[in-house]
Amino acid sequence: MTDGDMTSADTPRIAIIGAGPAGIRAAETLVEAGLRVTLIDEAALPGGQIYRQPPPTLRRPAKALYGFEAGKAEALHSSFARLRSAIDYRPETLVWGARDNRLLLSSRAGNTEIAFDKLILATGAMDRIAPVAGWTQPGVYSLGGAQVVLKHQACLIGKRPIFAGTGPLLYLIAWQYLRAGSRPAAVLDTGSFAGQLRALPRLARQPRTLLKGLYFTAALRAKGIPVLYSALPARIDARDDNLVLTYTRNGRSHEIAGDAVALGSGLKPETQLAEILGCAFDFHSPSRSYLPRCDRMGRSSLATTYIAGDTGGIRGADAAEAGGALAALAVLEDLGRSVPEVRKRQLLTHMRRAEIFRSGLELAFAYPAPAIAGLADDTVLCRCENVTIGDLRAAIPQWNITEMNRLKAITRCGMGRCQGRVCGSAAMEVLASETHAPIESVGRLRGQIPLKPVVGSNFETKAAS
Repeated sequence: MTDGDMTSADTPRIAIIGAGPAGIRAAETLVEAGLRVTLIDEAALPGGQIYRQPPPTLRRPAKALYGFEAGKAEALHSSFARLRSAIDYRPETLVWGARDNRLLLSSRAGNTEIAFDKLILATGAMDRIAPVAGWTQPGVYSLGGAQVVLKHQACLIGKRPIFAGTGPLLYLIAWQYLRAGSRPAAVLDTGSFAGQLRALPRLARQPRTLLKGLYFTAALRAKGIPVLYSALPARIDARDDNLVLTYTRNGRSHEIAGDAVALGSGLKPETQLAEILGCAFDFHSPSRSYLPRCDRMGRSSLATTYIAGDTGGIRGADAAEAGGALAALAVLEDLGRSVPEVRKRQLLTHMRRAEIFRSGLELAFAYPAPAIAGLADDTVLCRCENVTIGDLRAAIPQWNITEMNRLKAITRCGMGRCQGRVCGSAAMEVLASETHAPIESVGRLRGQIPLKPVVGSNFETKAAS
C-alpha cells in the first residue's frame, strides 16, 4: 500500500501543493471546515517567494525582510503556525509527476506517492525571462534569484547591480537592494512611461499597491539612481571587473556598467503540473501565454483539480490569499458541504478588483515581444541545451516547423532540466515571428515527467515509512 491510500467517504483525501499565500489560506479554510489536508511544499519553510523565510540560523526582523508587507507576512506565518498541528505538512518535498489521481513525490526520506480526491494547485509563479546576448555568463541573475539571495541568505548579488526588464518586481527589488546597502547602477524598464500612465485607472483599483510602486520609484530617483523607460537590453559583456549592459533607447545605443545584472520581464505561472494532470488551457492574449482554464472560484476542467493564486494568472499576494480561500470553498461546495455565502461574495468581489488590477499590470508592463524577435542569432535562448536563436531560425524553415513541440523535438529547445520554464515564452515569440503567425497558433510546450530533476536515479516510487 502506498502512502495516503486509507480513506473513507467521510474523510476525502485533499492535497494542496504550495505553502505560499494561496496554499496556506486554502489549508486554513479547509481546516476550519473540519477537514484534514496534506500540504506539500518544495521550500524548507512556508511563505512562498513573496513571504520567504530565511533559515533559523539567519533570523532577521520582519521589517527588514518584507518592508511594507511585514504585517501581512507575519500574519500569514502566524496562520500557518496555528495550522501546523492540524495538517499533514511536507516541506522540502518535490512533486515531480502525477498519474491516476496520485502525486509522485521526492524528499529526503525518498520517493513515494500519495492519492488524492481533491487537489489544489497553488504552485505560484517564477521569473519570465526575455533573453539577451550574454545573459548566461556569471554575474547575471533573474530578478527572483536576486531576491532569494537577499531574503534567504542576507547577501547581495553586487554593490552596483543593474536591474533590467519590466514589471513591479523590477522596482521592488531595486528598492530592497538600495535599503540593504547596495547602490544600483540603474533601473532599466523595457516598458514605456506612456503605457504605464494609460494603465493608472486600472492600477488604481488597488490604491495601496499602486502607491507603493510609486514610492519605490520616487525613492530610487531621490537617491540619484537612474530609472529609464523604453530601455531595451541588447547584450551583456564582461569587461575587466564589470558587466557592461548595452541597451537601446529612443533609437540610440547606450552602455552602462555594474558589478552584476538582474533580469526579469514580469512573472509567469507555474503550470506544468496542471498540464501533466490534463487540465484544459486557454490562450490569454494580454499576457501572451496559455493559462489553465478555471471558473471564478478556481475549478479547473477536471473535477478533482482546483487552481489557486498565481498558478491561474499573476494578480499579486493579496489576490493569492483570496484565491486560495475561494478554491477551498469550491472544494467544500463540491463535497456537498455548506460554505459561508457572505465570505464567498466578499472573496469574489476582491478577485474582480484584482482582475482589473491585473489587466493594468499587463498594460503597464508588457512582455517585450518585439525585442526578442530582433535579437541576434548568437543569443542563447535555451540555456539548458545551449540552443541559440540562430539555431531556431535555421531549423524553422528547413523542417517547416509551425508548432512548439515540433520545434522542441528538432532543436532540443525546452528539452533540458527546466523543461522550457525559462525559454518557453521567448521561443514562442521567435517561432511566431519567423512563421509570421499569431502567437496563439504556435501552441505551448507539453510537460513531461519528471517535471523537475529528482535527487538520485531511482524513479521507482515506494511507500513512505
